[in-house]
Amino acid sequence: MRYDSLGFPIPAEYEPAALTDRDADLVARGDRAERPATPGGTGGRRSDRAHPGKRWLLLALLLGGVLPAVAGPQVLPLVRDGVVQWALDEATACEARDDVSGAVDALGWAMRWHRDDVGLLCMRASLRLQDRDARGALEDLDHAVTLAPTAVTPWRLRALVHVVLDDADAAVADAEMVTKLSSPGDPDALNHRAYIRAVLGRDLPEALADIDRALAGDAGSAPEMLDTRGFILHLLGRHREAVDLLTEAITGMQQQRRKLGLLAGRADPASLACRLRAVDQGLAVMLHHRGQACRAIGLNEQAEQDFRQAERKGFDPNRGIF
Repeated sequence: MRYDSLGFPIPAEYEPAALTDRDADLVARGDRAERPATPGGTGGRRSDRAHPGKRWLLLALLLGGVLPAVAGPQVLPLVRDGVVQWALDEATACEARDDVSGAVDALGWAMRWHRDDVGLLCMRASLRLQDRDARGALEDLDHAVTLAPTAVTPWRLRALVHVVLDDADAAVADAEMVTKLSSPGDPDALNHRAYIRAVLGRDLPEALADIDRALAGDAGSAPEMLDTRGFILHLLGRHREAVDLLTEAITGMQQQRRKLGLLAGRADPASLACRLRAVDQGLAVMLHHRGQACRAIGLNEQAEQDFRQAERKGFDPNRGIF
């Protein structure tokens, strides 16, 4: 999967055979390394939303039982790809409305045709986690790991799911596997392991060493990595340093949001809404972290303001937004 300059996924027109192969290359991410990938975040993909009659005709054929009687080998692949593309578009539209359950259901249509597609399994797992179905997400990711044991994304997402399920040992083990499967010194893998350790409160000196190595490279100003380091500094008791670094991370993420806002009217509205939603969730995490650090040094008014904003933007550990 390719990513734009802001780190958001740019799916091409859906290609079932290629999706799994590309999954192993997802380590080159610019957004929060541990954040789940979703159907949103697309830029220039063609959409059947421009042809609603065609979309509903495909569904009518399937639901009405006409397809089995009339479709031959040449027609079935076309219908399959049409239904899968409709499912991805519908999932994006649902997610843009914050209807995560609807997005999960829409992806179920795609899964009926491509039950063993690693990319689709990861998408649905991400959405299931946001829908507070951590067990369902774990089931999808266990299957994805079995299908593609050297692909990074299933391990990355499964570490998050294990955190939500309170299985710290499994979360750390998956984060370790992400670093093993990634290139040596990969900043996203280091950031991921550092953050998993931080949210679990484990091996904090080692977590700090990981994020320092990640920031020493080209990703030195990535807001998500600055947030990871700020959060670890707070956990180590270096609260004032943490507040300064977390403020820098928040400022960087707000700049990204403003850049996305400039795309209004020029990008697909549903896809843009999904991208803004992902940025807001990242901001929610950063604001919550700064609130914790501010409270630790007695800046209670600022802390309460940060906590309120974080909650409004979606901070919710039970949904993997932490």
